[in-house]
Parts: sequence; C-alpha cells; structure tokens
Amino acid sequence: MMERLALSYLRRAESRLIVARTALKRRSHPDAVRYSQEAVEMALKGVLRAVGIEYPRSHEVSTILFAERQRLPSEVSEKLEELARISSELYDARGPAMYGDEESGTPPEEIFSQDDAARFVQDAESVIKVCRSAFAGLGTEPEGERRP
Repeated sequence: MMERLALSYLRRAESRLIVARTALKRRSHPDAVRYSQEAVEMALKGVLRAVGIEYPRSHEVSTILFAERQRLPSEVSEKLEELARISSELYDARGPAMYGDEESGTPPEEIFSQDDAARFVQDAESVIKVCRSAFAGLGTEPEGERRP
C-alpha cells in the first residue's frame, strides 16, 4: 500500500511538471513557479513515503530530508544539498507566485520573470529526474509511464 501511494505522488509530480512547462510556454510565469513547487513537493514526499519516512504536513521537506539522510536512497542522499536548496527556494516563491506581494500590492505577474520561471521549471525537472531514479533503484518505478 505504501508503494502505491508513493508512486501516485511521483505520477502527480510529473503531471504538475507538465502543467508548469505549459504555463512557461504560455508566459504565465507565476503559474509555472507554483506548479514547479508542487511538483518538487510531491516528488520528494513520494520518495520519503517510498522508504517509510513520515514527512511533516507542510510544503517544504528539506529539514526531514537532512534529518533522515541515512535512510534515503543513494540517488537522493548524494544530491541532498541541491534538492533541499530547490525545495526551499520554491517554497519561498510559493506564496508570492499565488498571491503576489500583498503588502506592496504587487501582483504575481510583476514578481516573476521568464528567466525565473524557466529556472524553477528546470529545477523541478532536476528534482523529478533524481526522484524517478531513486524509485527505479528501489524497484518501484512506474511501468509504462511517459517520462516528462
């Protein structure tokens, strides 16, 4: 049962990455950022669930990744600093991508540039690639799935 749920998280992360890429092509930069964050969150939580690590009910999991480094698949632990950095940066961008800067009245479209959005989508692609590799190493890679 744990494996099915973990695989579901990975598939949902991949779906969000597809939507992030579409938003980037449409020049909807805040949406590309937001969906990239969701993709990273779901992919990392999928790996945690796959190895039986309970994660916090928050949108940012880098703390638990560091705390449980020894239990993580080698594909993840070897790139932990990069994965944690990406998770943290996207978490910080999550609120502004959705709501803008409410204090200054700046809408999300004025906060994120094409370069920002492209970098975050690329970061999400990197995280999902590592997580997919970790799933394959655990013998739980989804069969017949199209890789984004």
